[in-house]
Amino acid sequence: MLAIPELTTSLERGDSLDERIDAAFALMEPMGFNALIYDYTPVPFRPDGTMISPSLLCLRHAPEDMHELWCRRGYYLIDPAQQVAARSITPFIWCYRQDSDTVINRIMSEAHTPVVRYLHDTDMTCGVSVPIHMPRGDYATVTAVRFHAERDFERAAQETVADFALLAHVFHAAAMPLYDEDALVCHAARVTARERQCLKLSAEGLTAKEIARRLDRSVATVVLHLNSAARRLGARNRVHAVTLAAHYRLLDD
Repeated sequence: MLAIPELTTSLERGDSLDERIDAAFALMEPMGFNALIYDYTPVPFRPDGTMISPSLLCLRHAPEDMHELWCRRGYYLIDPAQQVAARSITPFIWCYRQDSDTVINRIMSEAHTPVVRYLHDTDMTCGVSVPIHMPRGDYATVTAVRFHAERDFERAAQETVADFALLAHVFHAAAMPLYDEDALVCHAARVTARERQCLKLSAEGLTAKEIARRLDRSVATVVLHLNSAARRLGARNRVHAVTLAAHYRLLDD
């Protein structure tokens, strides 16, 4: 395995996110892995604790329909590996075989059946995931998958976990600066630019009248924007709307 400076150099050669993902994939293949899954979520959970689908999901050598299933049809939310990763900071080995005893086997239930069936059908039953939790609460995982994994995959994978975890963290540091704006926005909650502006000023303690003066708009217009934002966010009142907007990072600059 390359040292960190050499890894960084290798992963930063590409000028696009796709090129840097390709570079990471090339570096992990000699470790015996066949597919790479990289996802990012600016806000991992709703206020009630349920998970939010990622705003970015990049695949290498994985089935094309996986993006649709995980991001649009909710498979990400019932993926045992993702459920473990979202609440962990430790890289972990997972295996969907019934006779395995990995961390995901201890939580699997009927609720996970669609994901388990799909991964068995595509022979993506074994891999390693590296959770990456960032200071502001955003979250990513870098996952390596081995097709046609041997029966002793768990033991064999122990030899590569440390190297892959290092690669994952260096790769993520190289990848994140190249995200587009859409990847950095939580898709679970949306407000208009004017609604967001009014919410930000409300969060600063300004009244509707003071916001109207600041924006050179009528009080009625400001109230309309704040009420509309509250409806979009499912808030009970204006204070709740500001709280939810902060949770979903809509108030960030």
